[in-house]
Amino acid sequence: MVATLLDAGAKRCYGVVGDTINHLTDAIRRSDMDWVHVRHEEVGGFAAGGEAYMTGELACCAGTCGPGSTHFINGLMESHRNGAPVVFIASQVATAEMGVGFPQDVDQRPLYAQYSVFCEYVSSPENAKRLTAIAAQKALNEGGLAVLIVPGDIFTAKPENNLPWRTMRFDPVVRPSETELEAVVEALDAGKKVSIYAGHGCADAHDEVIALADKLGAPIAWTSRAKDFIEYGNELEVGMTGVFGLAGGYRAVSECDTLLLLGCSFAWAQFYPEDATIIQVDIAAGQIGLRHPVDIGVIGSVRDTCAALIDRVARHDDRDWVNACRKTYRESLDDAAAESEDDSLIHPQELTLALDAHAADDAVFTADGGSPMVWCLRHIKANGQRRTLPSLVHGTMANAYPQAIGISQAFPGRQVIAMCGDGGLSMLMGDLLTLAQFEIPLKIVIFNNSSLGFVELEQKVDGLLDAYTELKNPDFGALAHAVGLWGRKVEAKHELDGAVAELLAHDGPGILDVKVNRMELVMPPHVEFSQVASTALYSTKAVLSGRMGEVVDLVRNNFWTR
Repeated sequence: MVATLLDAGAKRCYGVVGDTINHLTDAIRRSDMDWVHVRHEEVGGFAAGGEAYMTGELACCAGTCGPGSTHFINGLMESHRNGAPVVFIASQVATAEMGVGFPQDVDQRPLYAQYSVFCEYVSSPENAKRLTAIAAQKALNEGGLAVLIVPGDIFTAKPENNLPWRTMRFDPVVRPSETELEAVVEALDAGKKVSIYAGHGCADAHDEVIALADKLGAPIAWTSRAKDFIEYGNELEVGMTGVFGLAGGYRAVSECDTLLLLGCSFAWAQFYPEDATIIQVDIAAGQIGLRHPVDIGVIGSVRDTCAALIDRVARHDDRDWVNACRKTYRESLDDAAAESEDDSLIHPQELTLALDAHAADDAVFTADGGSPMVWCLRHIKANGQRRTLPSLVHGTMANAYPQAIGISQAFPGRQVIAMCGDGGLSMLMGDLLTLAQFEIPLKIVIFNNSSLGFVELEQKVDGLLDAYTELKNPDFGALAHAVGLWGRKVEAKHELDGAVAELLAHDGPGILDVKVNRMELVMPPHVEFSQVASTALYSTKAVLSGRMGEVVDLVRNNFWTR
């Protein structure tokens, strides 16, 4: 199994050693594969997924029977939903002990089958190599998690035959038929205000998407997962729509008369246009019309379909529509970059802009679910070399620095920055010891607002008094020193720029703990009346509960009010 995974391109396996995988880890010890010993298996799942997502190559993890394997679940679900090619070896009790309530006997298949591209038992030594090759092949070519469940005694057995099973890779050309292309061209040519909404399916189609948009005179809005591939080198981009977006992207999508969805699976139907012709291009038939009804749906890769459309569509010389959307976008960016004068109040946007200014041109950023991912998406600029990885599909906490561990392992000479919430970091704090033990030069920046800030905002927008969100945190800079890392705490704005530069210049792992504004609101590009009414209801409840000061701070300490 180890030789087959190495042949498929895997370089590392993450996990915690023990009992039913001891023979597997011994095989890894004697091979060219590296074992990365984490303190918690969930971190191993995140780390393997971070490595696989950024490299596009196979990463592995392995768990012992029972709790050792079940600890991986959340990290591996995140990795699968990101499309990261990961093979997970989940061991099981010995074959003779299965099904009789033996200690640590857990059937892994129903747990992992719902979020994997492959999930099978290795039931004999003869099918071990074959199933391993298939698992790797499906993970790489379909994008996602493949699971091999192996009873512990199978690891000690020898196969009687050893056929040369191996993993294969594919790069097919996939595009619609001529008849389907004609229908798409006819609809695009008829549009007066054509917009493109680019999704993660545009990962290898940057030039083709921009060339098509230029011919159509179309602004390019992008989903949060498409940031790295579409934002840079693009004079037609207008940012995101949705709750995380800005006004330019919202306008381009909501006010167009023709919307071209390219590899896009944006889930929130309320942000789609009410009266427009919608055309969808996707490599997977199951994605067509999944989020919102469409008028035309075609199967094809974004790269190949755009290449076919460029020579077929008519040129739209009128640039009024794209220029108007671009103007709106630039204005919203200027508003977001404003600075406050209060030295004791650090806005999270200011911290993010400092990271953007000081980070290397090829830095990799991960961001915890919650507000850090919003600031990352809005204010870390893509340039064709930088990469970002927030938790956007699974939406988990505690993903940022564990994913960054795997990315740092894959790119040892590259700057990797984890933008962590205080709640996210403290959830899986134990693997800070992994950074110290392996001297992984990861840079952790904590957006410390002493609360589960995004949840607090959700409660307020629902008209509720925020409850159970407060966090009593340690000095994370001092904690860093205690576990053998560089650490510093920042509470004043005048210290921020120098502290960020100092962290990034440090040649080992470090933590920068920054006290940021707890009352910061994540303002969407379009605010519904119901949201205003609910937030006003929260304010009334807060005043009646003796919390008038919070309402004053909410108004006074927010960018958007200025």
